[in-house]
Formats: sequence, structure tokens, C-alpha cells
Amino acid sequence: MQQKYLKNSRFKNLVIFLLFLIASVVIVSYFPSEGKFRYEFQRGKPWKHEVLVAPFDFPIYKHESVLEAEKDSALKSFIPYYKMDSMVFRNIMEAFSSTMDIWWKDYTGRLRDEFRMKIPEAELDKTGSLYKMEILSLLTELYMQGIVSDASQLESITNTNGLINIISGQIVEEKHKNSVYTQISSYQYIREQLSEIASGIQPGVLKERRFTENLDIADLIVPNLFYDTETSLKVQNKILGDVSETQGMIQAGEKIIALGELINEEKFQILTSLKREFETNPGVSRNYNFILLGQVVIVCFTFLVMYLFLFHFRREVLQSINKTIFILLVVVIMAYLSNITIRSQVLSLYVMPMVILPIIMRTFFDARIAVFVHLITILLIGFWAPNSFEFIFMNFIAGVVAIFTLRNIYRRGILFITAVIIFFTYSILYAGINIMQDGSFRNLDIISFAWFGGNALLILTTYPLIFIFERTFGFISDATLLELSDTNQPLLRQLAEKAPGTFHHSLQVANLAEEAAIHTRGNTLLIRCGSLYHDIGKMNDPMYYIENITSSFNPHEELEFEESAEKIIGHVIHGEQIARKHKLPGIIIDFILTHHGTTTVQYFYKSYLKEYPDVEIDKSRFSYPGPIPFSRETAIVMMADAIEAASRSMKKVNKDTIKDLVENIFKYQFDERQFINANLTLRDIEKIKEVFINKLQNIYHTRPEYPK
Repeated sequence: MQQKYLKNSRFKNLVIFLLFLIASVVIVSYFPSEGKFRYEFQRGKPWKHEVLVAPFDFPIYKHESVLEAEKDSALKSFIPYYKMDSMVFRNIMEAFSSTMDIWWKDYTGRLRDEFRMKIPEAELDKTGSLYKMEILSLLTELYMQGIVSDASQLESITNTNGLINIISGQIVEEKHKNSVYTQISSYQYIREQLSEIASGIQPGVLKERRFTENLDIADLIVPNLFYDTETSLKVQNKILGDVSETQGMIQAGEKIIALGELINEEKFQILTSLKREFETNPGVSRNYNFILLGQVVIVCFTFLVMYLFLFHFRREVLQSINKTIFILLVVVIMAYLSNITIRSQVLSLYVMPMVILPIIMRTFFDARIAVFVHLITILLIGFWAPNSFEFIFMNFIAGVVAIFTLRNIYRRGILFITAVIIFFTYSILYAGINIMQDGSFRNLDIISFAWFGGNALLILTTYPLIFIFERTFGFISDATLLELSDTNQPLLRQLAEKAPGTFHHSLQVANLAEEAAIHTRGNTLLIRCGSLYHDIGKMNDPMYYIENITSSFNPHEELEFEESAEKIIGHVIHGEQIARKHKLPGIIIDFILTHHGTTTVQYFYKSYLKEYPDVEIDKSRFSYPGPIPFSRETAIVMMADAIEAASRSMKKVNKDTIKDLVENIFKYQFDERQFINANLTLRDIEKIKEVFINKLQNIYHTRPEYPK
């Protein structure tokens, strides 16, 4: 058995080691492959480091605003390109001839019907030919000049001369934008020209003007000039590429800045250029293998510190592979989201709700783990975050504030209040840092406050995330505990109906244990919930438990001592079965299994010894299967259960008898080594004793007799 335990323990340790190793590898992959500039500096502040000499030749990059201004100026000379589609005009010409014949035939037919007279065919043919030639000439003129598809795009051309380049086959022709037509201007132009044409032809009896007025020419006007995005972008990129990003060079060995020297605009631009070249230029002589080695050392040592913290202060976490995976997974996810936010350069890193991490940690663990894991995470992210000290400082303070304000996450509206407080925390810290650096409010970026607002809104996603993690990892939150502690829960209602005495006993145990948890900083909600469910196994055969016997008949009188003990011990096994059937969380089932530990059923065990003093006894038949309590909460419930049950059998109740009862039960459980795995100190145990004594005195205090 011992060898099997050691084997399982070694396997678990190996898995934990591999989990930390995998997390380290993943985090290292988030680090930039280039080196990191070692100096921090700010415009307008003194240089706080040693004399800086250029380690290599590097260009001085122009300030972003200067470079943008030069690019805007260069783009003013850009002439956009349009491509003419010759097939459009060809298709229109092919369709025009037959369409014109149909129009003219229809028109002349209506004239004959109107004047009821014969019109010479020769005159009609001559007039129709004239109109056909004139309209054909107009269409040719329009399509040769070009009809654009997007009038608004044409109007947006703002270069100095208003020129455009028209590509027709292999020929590029430069024209003014006003020389081409839009569909609207083409329609208006044809209408005006047709009116003049009709006036030049003798109307006579034919009234040809009516023909031009009723002519439907909209279908003849189709765009044939389209903006050439590909060519235009190529030319634009070439123009922008010709704009130099640099404005001088710094030679290797040249002094850049000395200790205490003020970082003016010129020095700031030189330092910024050196940092950019150092971190992005692969030509700089650096050994990337050593950079990677340094990153591995940093990350592994950071995770080692996390492991040592858990090992010394929260060893129960490392004893659970599930919990270890959860903590490492949350760290990796937050680091990943921060990394892609920085690389996207679309969103600010401060829109990332980093405080979700300590909130979730606080929900499933405790405040100490929440603070430590949060600190480790932001320290790792700080290696690739811009303004790393500012990032770490602001997020650490915000995380601590979130933990303080979310002591009771199950309370309605508390998360919204926390989000508001976090928004103001970020805003105040940001404003304070900027005022400290610049000595004024002028450089405060209003957009940053919008990012903080987005951060606060994203904090509200904590509730669904907690639900997902609960279901995925089998954890339990305060909200779930509060829900399970409702005595109207179906399982507790069954207990109250089938075993009312046991139900009342459970309520009393819950009150005792909860009070003890308050004074020893235990999880009060967890203890109350565990207390309410710890005896649900007594719903099977409730009459065998003394608190449910309402008559003078005791069913144990008909059983042997071993059989009675088996009945009593069975409620632990039955309780586990009922709990699993009703899908209670594993952490609640722990209270059912551990509330008697490996103690014996004292009444029947001692009765057997008294009845059969000379018979060798198998003590295991009178012992609970265990396990013994392995947490502060399960140990407190074990104490409260034994004391509450024993207190009901006291014949004389006063402070001394209550104190003796408590002391005897604690001594028995302590001698039975029931608390060796529980996270309790001797000071905690003494405090719990004191709480139980005071609580029992309040329960059993005497009242004055009411007058008859």
C-alpha cells in the first residue's frame, strides 16, 4: 500500500513538473525574438544611466509626425489612375443601331396615326438617318472622353492640378478630371445636344423635336472608366517609399548622452532610434541563442518561485493536478491575449481586463494566491509590454483593489461596482503618473480613459467565465455555494421530511461551524454548505439515528452491536451515493466522507467491550472508513458535528460541563490523529474551542420560569 502511494505521489510530481515546464515553454514563445533595450528614458527628464556611447552605426529616424507630414506632402503630387474598358463602347455601338431603328419606327408609326395622312418614306428615312448619325457622334465623343463609374471618388481628387491618368490599352493619357463625364453629366449633355439637333432639322409636319424629348437614352450611358486600384497603390507606395525615414547617422563609438544630461527633443529622437534599431534590426550583432537562453532563465525562475510559493503556503493546490492546470492555464491565456493585443497595434494594452485574473483566482482559491498569481502574470507580461514599469504598477494596484472590493462576489451588483472602482483606479493612477512625469495635465490622452472604460466593461464577463471554469474544472464558486445552502433545495427538503431530527442537527452544526470559520478565517459559505449536507446519508433508514427516534422503541435493541455500528457507519457511504446521484460538487462530498474521519462508533464499541471483555475485537468493524479531514473547513465541521451531537446527551448543562465536553471531544479527536492533514494551528484549535463553548452556552442557557 505504501509503495503504491509513493508511486502515485511520484507520478503526480512528475505531471506537475511537466505542466510547469509546458507553461514555461509557451510563455517563452511569447517573448520577442529580438533583444530588449535595457535603458528606460523619458522626454524632458535627465538621463539616469551611465554615459551612453553608440554600440554600432545607426540612422536617426524622423519623428512620426514629421514623417507623416512629409508623406502627406509627397502624396499631393500623386495622380490617380483610371482604366478605360473599350468593350463597353463596342457593346453599346452594336446595340445602338437596332435600338435606333426600333425607336424611329415606333415614332413614325405614331405620327401616321396622329395625322391620318401618308408621309413620304424618303423624307422619313432621311430624317431618321440624320438623327442616327448625330446620336452616334455624341456617344462616340462621350465614350472617348470616358464615363466614370464612381463620381464621388473623382470629386475627391485633390492634387494641385486635378489631373488623372487614363490607361487605354498600352497608352496612358493625362487628363483633367473635369474633361471626363459622370453618368449624370453624360445624360444631361446628350439631352442638351439632342435639343439643338432637333432645332437644326426643319420640323415641318413631322415635329421631330417630340422624338428627342421622348427618347429614352439612359440605357445608352454605361460607365467605361474605372479607378485602377492596383496601379494607383503601386504608384502611391513608390512615392511613399521615396520619402526617407531617416535624417542623419550616428557613428559607432560616438557619444550619445551623459549621466544627468537633459533629454531634449533631439536626444530623445536619437535614443528612440537606437532602441528601434536595437530591437528590430537583425543586422545588429547579437547572439539570439543567448537572448533565448536569458528568456528561458527568466521564465523558468519565475515559475519556480510560483511553485515554491504553492509548495510552502498552498501545498493542497500542488496535490491537485486539476488545480495546477487551471492556475497555469489562466496565466498562459492572459499572457497570450496581452501578446496579441500588443502585436496587433490596434488596441491599447490597457483595454485588457487583467484584473479578471485575480478575481477568478479569489473566487476559487484565496486572496493570497490571487495576489501572487496576478503579480507573477503581470511581471511576465511586463517583459514585452510598452512602458513596463507603468504597466506593472497600474495593474498590480488595480488587481489588489479588485480583490478587496470583491470579498463577496455572490452579492448582486458587486461586480458592476468593482468595474466602476477599477475604472477610477486606472484613471487616477494614469493621471498621477502623467502629472508626475510632465508636471501638467496637458499631455493627458483622453483616449486612454476610453480604453479604461472598455477594460471596466470587459470585467463584467467574469460571471460567465466563472461558470465555464466551474463546469470545466469541477470547481465551486461562492454563488454556487450560496445557491446550494438554500434550505429549499430539493435534497435538503427531502432530508427535512424524511429525517427532521437530522435536518435540525445539520442546521445547528452549520451555525457552530460557521461561527468557528469566521474566527479562523475559513470559508464560511463552504463550511455552511458542507454542514447542511454532511448527514444526508441518514435519509436511508432514519429511524436508526437517535435524533430521529420519537418513540420509546429503539430499533438498535434488536440488533447486535456490530450490526448497529454497521448501520451508523453506513450513513457515510449512503451519503456519498446520494450526493453523487444528485451531482453535488466534489468539495461538498468531501464533508460527507470526512466528518467522522477514521474514528470509531464510540457507543457501540464501548458497549461491545463491556459486554464481551474477553473476546478479541475487530476494531475496523466499529470504525468509519474515512478519510480524515484534509482542510481547515472539513476539520471544523468534524469538530462541530461531534460536539453538537454530544451536547444533546448532557444531563447537567453549565459552563463547566460544556467546557469539559468540548475539551474531551477535542482531546479524543486529537489523540486519534484526525487533524494531521488539516491546515490548522494550535492557536486555531484553541480559538475554535472558545467559540464552541460560547455558542453552546448561548444555545443551552436557562430562562426564567414564566408566571402561571
